[in-house]
Amino acid sequence: MSDRWLHGILRGGVTERSAGPLVVKVGGSLLARPRWAELIAELLAATPRRCTVVVGGGPVVDGLRAIDAAAPQAAEAMHWRAIEALGITARTVAEALSLPLVDAPQATRGVLDVPVWLRGDVSLPAGWHVTSDSIAAVVAAAAAAGLLLAKSVPPPVGGVSEVAAAGWVDAHFPVVAAGLDHIAWAAPLSPMPPGPLRDGR
Repeated sequence: MSDRWLHGILRGGVTERSAGPLVVKVGGSLLARPRWAELIAELLAATPRRCTVVVGGGPVVDGLRAIDAAAPQAAEAMHWRAIEALGITARTVAEALSLPLVDAPQATRGVLDVPVWLRGDVSLPAGWHVTSDSIAAVVAAAAAAGLLLAKSVPPPVGGVSEVAAAGWVDAHFPVVAAGLDHIAWAAPLSPMPPGPLRDGR
C-alpha cells in the first residue's frame, strides 16, 4: 500500500480480487491537486496487477455543469459533451503517467478512452445523476473486475447505498454496482482544499 493514501473496503474482503483485473476510478477532483501525477502514480504502483484506469472529469465537467445550470440544455446533448470531456482528462492522465490510452479494458495497465468505449454496446441514462463513478462500475462489471474508487476524501461510514445517499458516489452507482463483488476505496492522507465532493461526470 502507498504511504500517502488511505485505503478501505466498501464491499467484499481485503484479499478478494488480489490477483485479478481491477478498474481504478481516479476522481477528477484529484487532478486539481499539486503534483497530482506523482500521487496517482504512487497509487497505481501499489496495485501489483493489471488494471484499467477510468478518469473523472473534475473541473472540466464542472464547467459544463455550470453552463447547463445557467441555461439548461438537452440532457442527451450535455450527457455526451460531458463524456467527451472525460476523453480530455483521460488523455491528460495517460500522457502524464506514460500509460497507453486504450479503448477497452486490457490485460495490461492503461487509461480507458471513455468516449470511445461508451460508443460501443453500452447504455447509461443521460443526466447529471450518472457520473464517472457509474461508468467505472459498468467497466468493472464488463471486465469481471474489482473496482477501486480513488477520491479526494474518504467515504462516509456505510455501504454502497449509504455513500451514494451522502453524495460520495453518484445516485445511479448502486444500480450499476449491484453485481460487483469487490469495491474498495482510496483517498490521499493530505487534506483536500475546500470544494465540492463531486468528481465531475
